[in-house]
Parts: sequence; structure tokens; C-alpha cells
Amino acid sequence: MSKKLENSLLFVWLVSLVATLGSLYFSEVRGYEPCELCWYQRILMYPIVVISLVAYLQKNARIAVTTAVFSCIGGTISLYHYGIQKLDFLSQHAPACGRVPCTGQYINWFGFITIPFLALVAFILIAITSFYMLKVLRRTNS
Repeated sequence: MSKKLENSLLFVWLVSLVATLGSLYFSEVRGYEPCELCWYQRILMYPIVVISLVAYLQKNARIAVTTAVFSCIGGTISLYHYGIQKLDFLSQHAPACGRVPCTGQYINWFGFITIPFLALVAFILIAITSFYMLKVLRRTNS
């Protein structure tokens, strides 16, 4: 396997690990209870940590298909979640999310960085890297 693919796998693992540790920090250390949409994002992010670590150790870049799918679905949820936090026309019609409202903003750094925004950035980085790996794999198999 090329060094580009190996580094890409390591990058996906690091991004997903930081995102996972960040979400655990907010919930377990800071005591912020996740809303329902946050749980869906976690459900899609946490497995990427394990999947990408195993793929890195096995030098298996074909896992990029799986990480691309997980990150695209997770990114879509994050984008919607961020939208209902920041866009009035979406927040007025946001569904009830259980005990914690999905429109709530535990953090609002610089007026735009919220927890779903951080998740969105992580999912985007993983998706871009996954598509890059797929492109490199296609090129090497041709």
C-alpha cells in the first residue's frame, strides 16, 4: 500500500478519534446531555474510530467505501442539526427531540461554532479523505 493511502487511513482515524473524544468530553466531563440528533451523529462517528484503526493496522484502504458512507450520512445529519440551531425558518419547525431540545446550543464559539458544526467538520474531513483514497485506489488498480 502506498504511503498516501496509509497516511490517509491514519488521518481518518485521528479525525474520528478527536471527534469521539470531544463528544465524550462534552457529555461526560462538561455534563452536556446529548439530544437525539447528537446520538445519531455519535452512532455514525464512533464506529469509524474502530473501523479505521483496524483498516490502518491491516493496511486496507478499501474501507474508504464504508467511511465515506458513514461520514456522508453523519454529515447530512450534522448539517440539518446545525441548520435547526442557526436558521430561524428551520428552528421554528424543528421536531421535538426528547428531553433535550435539538435547537439548544451548549457552546456557541465565535457566534457560529456549535457541537453539530464540529461534528460536521469532522464528517467532511473524513468524507473528503475517503473519496481521495477511493480515487487513489482506482488509479492504482487501472
